[in-house]
Amino acid sequence: MRIIINIIIKEFLQLKRDPKLFAIVFAAPVLQLIFLGYAATMDVNTVTAVVYDLDKSSTSRNFVENFISSGYFEIIDYPDNYEDLTESIDRGNALIGLVIPRDFEKGIKRLHPVKLQAIFDGSDGNKASIASGYVQGLVSSFSKNILLEQKDKSGLSFSAGSVIPETRVWYNPDLKTRNFMVPSIMGLILMVITTVLMSMAVVKEREIGTLEQIIVTPIKPFQLIIGKLIPFTILGFIDVLLVTGIMVVWFGIGVRGDFVFLLFASLVFVLSTLGLGLFISTISKTQQQAMLAAMFGLLMPMIYLSGFAFPIENMPESIQMITHIIPLKYYLIILRDVILKGSGYADLIPEILLLFILGGIILMLSSLRFKKRLE
Repeated sequence: MRIIINIIIKEFLQLKRDPKLFAIVFAAPVLQLIFLGYAATMDVNTVTAVVYDLDKSSTSRNFVENFISSGYFEIIDYPDNYEDLTESIDRGNALIGLVIPRDFEKGIKRLHPVKLQAIFDGSDGNKASIASGYVQGLVSSFSKNILLEQKDKSGLSFSAGSVIPETRVWYNPDLKTRNFMVPSIMGLILMVITTVLMSMAVVKEREIGTLEQIIVTPIKPFQLIIGKLIPFTILGFIDVLLVTGIMVVWFGIGVRGDFVFLLFASLVFVLSTLGLGLFISTISKTQQQAMLAAMFGLLMPMIYLSGFAFPIENMPESIQMITHIIPLKYYLIILRDVILKGSGYADLIPEILLLFILGGIILMLSSLRFKKRLE
């Protein structure tokens, strides 16, 4: 145990003597969470639009005014012909183009169906889909107001019943993507810090020759492995506390569930990330190789297949099968459920068990490979 403690002290002394590494461990996670917390959002708050008004009536102007007053649409131009409208969309200046036909006002006053053309830039399917929902909602509201006005003018009463929905949104009432993404960014930062630093720390000793000096000492392989793992586990926990504090104070996203369980899940997740970092150190000879192997060989595929940015249920079944062996997938489920839904241990037993099994297997296999390289 004394040997392990000495190795742990050595690791912390190395961290103290390297200001750049110190900044990466503690300053980078905070900056990444703040920047990604604002950047990683799929909300569409402003839709740029152009309006080709062939009617130029008070009704058509009132119709366009509804779009402007909604707060979602920014009318950047009123082209005089169809070619200018399509050119604005082709150049990416506008996301949608609205074409109001001639006799728009006459058709409405005569209670005739009036067709409105809306052209969307579908190169970004998510933005186009959300903007289409905005347009449909505003058109539906405008049509409803017309019917109510005609009802008041005619004095007729309609006996038909109506359904008035009362919508309640649980867990994320404001429907902000940030509330969903920030907890996921916590998991991503923890994975990057522990995996990359673990792999580079071991490779760095191999580069400068101190690893070979350690091998010829009475230090046993398991003591070296434990002495390497514990410091980065502690650093990972400090990052979890630091990033959680930023999430609560800066973004106002509180932890609704059991915080102790969240820390326990983070510990289990760190087992797999440190194991992956240890494995990378056995296949890399330089820190540059370790960085590239960590980022492109492990971290990027795990981000794509974990549900961080893309819903797993929308992936092909063959790809969904692969996601079952991705530790980050289960950790993200735990983070989102504990932070947003207030879930506890009893609600997440399958996820924590699978995360523990995967972490244990990865750490064990990586340790055996690292031990073999030392021997």
